[in-house]
Amino acid sequence: MDVLDFRSYFTPDKQVIYSLLLILLCSTVDSTLRYSIREELPKGSVVSNIANDLGLDTRLLSEGRARIVCEGTQQYFQVNTKTGVLLVNERIDREGICEETAKCLLYFQLVIENPLQQYRVEVEILDVNDNSPSFPQREFVISVVEQAVPGTTFPLERAQDLDVGVNAVQNYMISQNDHFRLDIPNLKDQNKRPEIVLVKQLDYEKTHTIRLQLTAVDGGEPPRTGTAAVQINVIDINDNAPVFNQSVYKVKLFEQNAKNFVAVKVTATDLDDGPNGDIIYAFSHISDAMGRIFKLNNKTGEITVAEPLDFEDRNIYQMEVQVKDGGGLIAYSKVVIEIVDVNDNAPEIILTSVRSPLPEDSSPQTVVALLNVKDLDSGGNGNIRCTVGTHQPFRLMSSFKNFYRLVTDGHLDREKVSEYNITVTAVDDGSPPLSSTAVIHVRISDINDNPPVFSKTLYTMQVSENNKPGALIGSIMATDKDSAENAQVSYSLIEEMVKGFPISHFISINSDKGNIHAVRPFDYEQFQNFTFLVQALDSGTPALSSNTTVKLYIIDRNDNAPTLLHPSPKDSSFSAEIVPNNAEGGYLVSKVVAVDADSGQNAWLSFHLQKVSDQSLFSVGLHTGEIRTIRKMTERDNTRHTLIVVVKDNGQPSLSATATVKIVAAENFSGHYLESTDKEQVGEFDSNLTIYLIISLAVVTFLFLAFIVLLLTLKAYRIKRSVFSSVPDQNVPSSNIVSFRTSYLDSLARGTIHQGYLREVQAKVESLSGGSKHLDPNKGTIYAGNEHPMLIDINNANEFLQDHQPAANAIPPSHSSYQRVQAILTRPMSTDWQEG
Repeated sequence: MDVLDFRSYFTPDKQVIYSLLLILLCSTVDSTLRYSIREELPKGSVVSNIANDLGLDTRLLSEGRARIVCEGTQQYFQVNTKTGVLLVNERIDREGICEETAKCLLYFQLVIENPLQQYRVEVEILDVNDNSPSFPQREFVISVVEQAVPGTTFPLERAQDLDVGVNAVQNYMISQNDHFRLDIPNLKDQNKRPEIVLVKQLDYEKTHTIRLQLTAVDGGEPPRTGTAAVQINVIDINDNAPVFNQSVYKVKLFEQNAKNFVAVKVTATDLDDGPNGDIIYAFSHISDAMGRIFKLNNKTGEITVAEPLDFEDRNIYQMEVQVKDGGGLIAYSKVVIEIVDVNDNAPEIILTSVRSPLPEDSSPQTVVALLNVKDLDSGGNGNIRCTVGTHQPFRLMSSFKNFYRLVTDGHLDREKVSEYNITVTAVDDGSPPLSSTAVIHVRISDINDNPPVFSKTLYTMQVSENNKPGALIGSIMATDKDSAENAQVSYSLIEEMVKGFPISHFISINSDKGNIHAVRPFDYEQFQNFTFLVQALDSGTPALSSNTTVKLYIIDRNDNAPTLLHPSPKDSSFSAEIVPNNAEGGYLVSKVVAVDADSGQNAWLSFHLQKVSDQSLFSVGLHTGEIRTIRKMTERDNTRHTLIVVVKDNGQPSLSATATVKIVAAENFSGHYLESTDKEQVGEFDSNLTIYLIISLAVVTFLFLAFIVLLLTLKAYRIKRSVFSSVPDQNVPSSNIVSFRTSYLDSLARGTIHQGYLREVQAKVESLSGGSKHLDPNKGTIYAGNEHPMLIDINNANEFLQDHQPAANAIPPSHSSYQRVQAILTRPMSTDWQEG
């Protein structure tokens, strides 16, 4: 915005007027905001309200952390973020910044951090009359020959004023005298200088020296002046002044020229001879800085380069060279040295603001950084192209010339790339081109976009039964690709029912480490395995989770001793296994049946004889439990035997149970014979038993047999009525049939019906009934008579036993091993019949 400057004293009221004029008279030609202020304003002076000029809310400045970024090292301006007022931060000296440049401009940027915005501002520094004119010399000495005719002119040095415009030198004055007047040239022509004109011829004999005072006046309010003394020496005639062969010398130098390089040589001639023709060269008007760079040989007129030239510092030099002869006559020539730019400056990348860390869910076109580039070279050497590295989700967007925004150009994923080093490259169009790079480090901040992931989809664990409560079963682990609290995983059980109880009734899990512990002891005999779910939950917002399946196997331990099924340990009777007294070797006497609630090798049973009355007569199968005769029985052998069989499992340590098997050798199966034999030989079962045990066993056996006889008698009575009603022959004695049935049922209850017994039964039945009676071993059925047989199906022995034999109730029908017992009970009979 261009503001008209009224040359007047600066006051706060005028500053307000200038600010209003600044807004009203501005003409916007591009996106740069422009102001004009006077130099030398005190710190804190108001320039304008930049928030109003840009149409911004002052809250945006304060909340967005607005700041001023000046181009250069000096921070000349500052902004009040609460009011939006632009203030002068330090004194501005236009002459120190721009020297003699007609238009002095300062640039800065207003940067707002949140959201990232930038505005470019141009401030023109207006000159004030703060410098007085000054002459390069305090005294000028001019020699004038006495024969000089009126109208002869004598050029003087110009006064130098650091101010510009109307504040520069506007007029010259000379002190009153009779011989000279001052001729003031057009000051707009920089080649012109003030001259004194001889108006009256001098007389050396009358006047040797004339002293005048030259005054330079500028156009400021109030005007400032500078003075110098002019001494005129009247000499004899030297009527030829030196003359340059060129009024203006122009030369171009590359800024890379070496030190002591001869830039230009000026040449002047003087037609006089002798001392009046000796000439000397000198700079007539040159600044101290220029005097350090260029040196003039006063004899040869060669101008050499004493210090390196820099186009970026200054691209043109103008100086005046004077030549004076021995008679004091002076001539002037102008030298113009133009510096030619070479591409000796690489582009410079300036980062204004960088946003880091950057959320990984940032949308495309999100501003990451603000930057600008500059090149001190000119022309094509100063044209800059900016690029960023490939294969990164970022790109550069131009705001305006040499100002860029770095924005996102793709999806960010912190789990793949957590930080970026973005290389910005700036290349100029010089030959050869120069480049520079800047690395922008941007960290990507995490969001909770990854659920926990278990190392396995299915975990298999084992625990031995009878474990201690709190025992460690195993561990699970889930990892989360996120970071910080988004990656903090906690574990929990997903409640479900197992065996009618919630899963927490059996196990627990450590929420931090994922360790799974047993809440209570497990029993393999109740259940062998179960499956449950574990959930992993992170601490993000919103929280994410995943599940895994854990299958837990219970490992069996040998905690159950074998259980006897036959002979039943609950049977208190003294029933014995009956074998023929002439049984051959290998005869199956009985079978010990046992089961083990454990599994695997813990349930592998073996049978061993712990005690036997005659070791040469009986043996037991190691794995079958079958008791067989080793040799043929003889009349010399005892008729009663007691075997103690130990059943052991294969666990570590091994558990066992003991079964007592009684064996009676007999010639027939009469109930009376069995009863009398029991009474007579009760003391022969075991000589080592105490009298108390013998009496107890005798009583129990007697009561048991009496109960069986009574029960079978009642049952036989009903069967008898059915048989006699269907059989014509009424001469068969019922007592013998009852005796037969009683003996048969007693043997059937023990599973000990053998070949010899069946033959005896068949013979007895034939003798009693006189009919065609026989046994069918293939079908497992006993036949009595041809027309109306009495059938006893061995396959239904258990049902028959339940109806007729209380001793059979010692085997629980609901027991899981019932089918095996039934098969074992029927197998010996089939074997014997097939052998028979």
